[in-house]
Amino acid sequence: MFTLYKKELGSFFSSLMGYLTIIVFLLLNGLMLWVFNSDFNIMDYGYAGLDGLFLIGPFLFLFLIPAITMRMFSEEKKNGTIELLFTKPLSEYQIIFAKLLAGITLVFISILPTLVYYVSVYLLGDPIGNVDTGSVVGSYIGLLFLGSAFVSIGLFSSVLTNNQIVAFIIAILLSVFCYLGFETLYNMDIFGSLNLFVRSLGMRYHYESISRGVIDTRDVLYFLSIIALFVMLTRLVLQSRKWQK
Repeated sequence: MFTLYKKELGSFFSSLMGYLTIIVFLLLNGLMLWVFNSDFNIMDYGYAGLDGLFLIGPFLFLFLIPAITMRMFSEEKKNGTIELLFTKPLSEYQIIFAKLLAGITLVFISILPTLVYYVSVYLLGDPIGNVDTGSVVGSYIGLLFLGSAFVSIGLFSSVLTNNQIVAFIIAILLSVFCYLGFETLYNMDIFGSLNLFVRSLGMRYHYESISRGVIDTRDVLYFLSIIALFVMLTRLVLQSRKWQK
């Protein structure tokens, strides 16, 4: 399993696409937070905070993470190496978890350089250090949980097809629905007394809850449940290939 994990990381960083994906994520974040005259610009906030990063981050993840995961299974299926993978002494779950952990590692690597923004805001605060560190830590944890859930969705999308572009599009659509779909249904106010429950089914609700700086076990269990659901769906698709044969 660890060998497959290293292989996935190595294949990502062996291609220019891998580096470009992370660079584009960091570049867009940097421009929106420090350069462009927008509502997210840190210098225009009037107070020391990283709210803009955690508002932009999920929307960039909606495109970044499908780009990371789109090849994990689809390329294996296209090249026929997935059959070779099944001959290894690995269970379906071990194969899926190796790829899932590789994807989560890449998300973590993408987020890590943004700590420079926290240091900058910390030093720019008046007085120095006048920043809500608890909220920032909670937001980073929430962003990592959200990214991990998107990785599990991307893996499921990738196993459905041998076309990377199709896998990319499916992952975006599923991720957008899971993040914004239930929020949209809530705003339409069509479920009456069940409105709040419908909203709580969406990722955005739980991400914003964690971002307040309070790590609620309900939010953690929600994200772990989403990851487990898509891992099981991915395994089901892998097993269906065996049944067909």
